Amino acid sequence: MPSNIALLTRLLEENRNPADAEQMERYMKNQFPFFGIKSPQRRGIEKQFFQEIGILKEPFKHDLVLKLWQMEEREYQNVALTYIEKSLKKLQKNDLELMETLITTKSWWDTVDALAAKPVGEIAQRFPDVIEETIDAWAGQDNMWLRRTAILFQLKYKQETKEEKLYYYIRLNADSKEFFIQKAIGWALREYSKTNPLSVKAFIEGHRLAPLSVREGSKYLP
Repeated sequence: MPSNIALLTRLLEENRNPADAEQMERYMKNQFPFFGIKSPQRRGIEKQFFQEIGILKEPFKHDLVLKLWQMEEREYQNVALTYIEKSLKKLQKNDLELMETLITTKSWWDTVDALAAKPVGEIAQRFPDVIEETIDAWAGQDNMWLRRTAILFQLKYKQETKEEKLYYYIRLNADSKEFFIQKAIGWALREYSKTNPLSVKAFIEGHRLAPLSVREGSKYLP
């Protein structure tokens, strides 16, 4: 593992761009330091890294993800997210515990949203018991990012959306003053409106939601 991280660090350091790093850090409200590597270039580095260590042909590696999450620059977490996305079919029910750790560590919208819609969504779709066992509790958690994840994990479900759960989570958080919760509610409603616009329209009209949630959720409604 140390040699794998050393390889990735070398690849990232060789492409460090302080000017772009400053812009990226400013865009992310100075939450994290960056190497300053833009997404297209980073994807090329990721491809080289995964090929050289051959990890995509192996079982899913929790230790690699956790090590990348501990590293300082945000690109390390980006690489971890790409690795998780390329390993979705390998994820098992108990991997939800790892996702909870990632959601609640170095939390910001960029990592949380990727985790919600992809690995959490994948695990919940294949192992639906985790919804009542774990995600229901997330929806009422003090941790804002777990609540946001509960609202967003069905984002790509379309016709398979568990509507009653989505609406329950939204009602549970409808009075939140948190921007990221209000925005998540609107985003989830907007996406589901592409599948069931009449249901979303009726829900918005029948419940008191934050103006931001209503505005975002109504974008595709007639």
